[in-house]
Amino acid sequence: MTQRRRPILAALLGLPLAFAAAGAAASDYRSLTEPAILYDAPSKQGKPLFVIQRYTPVETVVNIDRWVKVREPAGSLLWLERRQLSDKRTVIITAARADVRQKPEASAPLAFEAIKDVVLELSDKPADGWVKVKHRDGTSGFIRVNQVWGL
Repeated sequence: MTQRRRPILAALLGLPLAFAAAGAAASDYRSLTEPAILYDAPSKQGKPLFVIQRYTPVETVVNIDRWVKVREPAGSLLWLERRQLSDKRTVIITAARADVRQKPEASAPLAFEAIKDVVLELSDKPADGWVKVKHRDGTSGFIRVNQVWGL
């Protein structure tokens, strides 16, 4: 599609021009500094739905004053207090069992195994389908990006 046609198509579809020109913004993932209650509305008067554990990664979607609407690993969109978010990055295992390798290669020796819902610290940016992670016991290695959520 040519540059000239893009604004016309965006206007026809009712999309903001900035979105059409720049593409979708990158997701902003954060982790929790403490266990957090997730609410159905941006207020403590909202209905508390469940508690999410410390270090769990969440995707921030909307920021309103002291509240943030987040997507949690199971996909629900809920609210939590902004103060409960950390800049520390983590990922959560989505596969039933995941092999963490010593190098970013399928044939590399195994560093450790992790099961579904284990949270790992993100050590580096993803590259070539792999990402470097660290377990809370200090062991680190590389895992395939399709086996984690939070990138």
